[in-house]
Amino acid sequence: MSDPAAYDAVIVGGGHNGLVAAAYLARAGCSVLLLERLAGTGGAAVSSRPFPGVDARLSRYSYLVSLLPKKIVRDLDLDFRVRTRTISSYTPTERAGRPTGLLVGGGEARTRRAFARLTGGEREYDAWRDFYAMTGQVARSVFPTLTEPLPGRAELRARVDDATAWRALFEEPLGTAIEERFADDLVRGVVLTDALIGTFADAHDPSLRQNRCFLYHVIGGGTGDWNVPVGGMGALTGAIADSARAAGARLRTGCEATRIDSDGLRAAVTYREGDRGERTVDARHVLVNASPQALATLLGDEPPEPAEGAQLKVNMLLKRLPRLRDTSVDPREAFAGTFHIAEGYEELATAYAQAAAGAPPAAPPCEIYCHSLTDPTILAPDLVEDGYQTLTLFGLHTPAQLFADDHDAVRDDLLKSTLAQLDKHLAEPIADCLAPDAEGRPCIEARTPLDLQRDLRLPGGNIFHGDLAFPYAEDTEAAGGAEGGGARWGVATRHANVLLCGAGAVRGGGVSGIPGHNAAMAALGE
Repeated sequence: MSDPAAYDAVIVGGGHNGLVAAAYLARAGCSVLLLERLAGTGGAAVSSRPFPGVDARLSRYSYLVSLLPKKIVRDLDLDFRVRTRTISSYTPTERAGRPTGLLVGGGEARTRRAFARLTGGEREYDAWRDFYAMTGQVARSVFPTLTEPLPGRAELRARVDDATAWRALFEEPLGTAIEERFADDLVRGVVLTDALIGTFADAHDPSLRQNRCFLYHVIGGGTGDWNVPVGGMGALTGAIADSARAAGARLRTGCEATRIDSDGLRAAVTYREGDRGERTVDARHVLVNASPQALATLLGDEPPEPAEGAQLKVNMLLKRLPRLRDTSVDPREAFAGTFHIAEGYEELATAYAQAAAGAPPAAPPCEIYCHSLTDPTILAPDLVEDGYQTLTLFGLHTPAQLFADDHDAVRDDLLKSTLAQLDKHLAEPIADCLAPDAEGRPCIEARTPLDLQRDLRLPGGNIFHGDLAFPYAEDTEAAGGAEGGGARWGVATRHANVLLCGAGAVRGGGVSGIPGHNAAMAALGE
């Protein structure tokens, strides 16, 4: 059956948000065509086997789920599950010349004892409990609004209904709240890390980009929990693609959109499929699951300056988990949650200052987790039986500019120094635990921001497509005008029938499907 020349909606980009939009629109009875440049859909939310001859299917880029609303899973009948992690985090350190650490999780009593062991008293744990009770209340108030029309600032503040929380998270640099509440440098650092994932900022950055990043990391699901996708991240995007196809959406891979023309009522999308030349299809709506820079290029506009990414993503496969210098903690617990390295408060500040000055951090901060401890289904049965495990490492404060002049050399040196920081807390080198691939090479790969820019067309390698926005509209913004219903949903462009459904939308970023849902709602509302 040949494609029609016109559709109710054409979606440019087959990442998870584009797939969500396609599924919603098709289930509403719309004719939908989705165009994806790559050979497969999923974007950054994919699983792959990166190591030759090894049957380990890793979440290669994005890797945990928090922001995906249960509403989307239910609405689209997704065959997808997540598993919770009983341990939230473990942060090794050294005190009085002896290895120790902070284990958060396993119940309130156990966490309280861990704080007392590290800090020698109850104060830090009480501050921790009170602070996360505050963020939990904000999460319960804010998260449900993410799949509703965009609230104004005053409306969202009224829903939060806590002046102290609003000031701490929405108005003052997060460093102020952290320093007012916590005294221990390590505890301060553990709190701050959620503000720095993929975001290059200092705790006291006046732009508050660190606050916005922190907010999205603590509101997911109304709890802030970060869960493990069963089967890997590709299981999620595969389920969404299946839902879209079942509803009648046409998903075309290997098709690169090259131009969008719109008069606000109808639009035309020109795309190229391999060596077959260009073709143009008409649509009532066009939803763009790509960066604002890519959108501008498609429309013939001047692209905005990208906000560069600042992360180093490392995937590893181990023959066994390494032993820890802190023998009071089982490695299977330490690596089941988020394992923090060089992420004390002052260490993070120093690393940021060094990177901002153009030098790789001397002690690169990072965090690590082991997917296969919670979900072994990503490994072949024989690997599970032999005790193999995955490790995912996410390095902070490594902006794209660091790699501009000599990419491979800087990447290799940074990886070496990052693993050296990890080794400081291990009773054996991590290199001794790496599994070999079919050619005898260690199973480890590193991806820099520039790799993400090349492979996934993320501007500057920014995993959020740019700086995150607070999840509200300024009260002075009109909810109509040329942008039409897109403004109500935070997905507007200068054309009423062209909508942004990627991470660059308001309330974008992370694996959530929220921009895809909201763009579909805006299109259906028209």
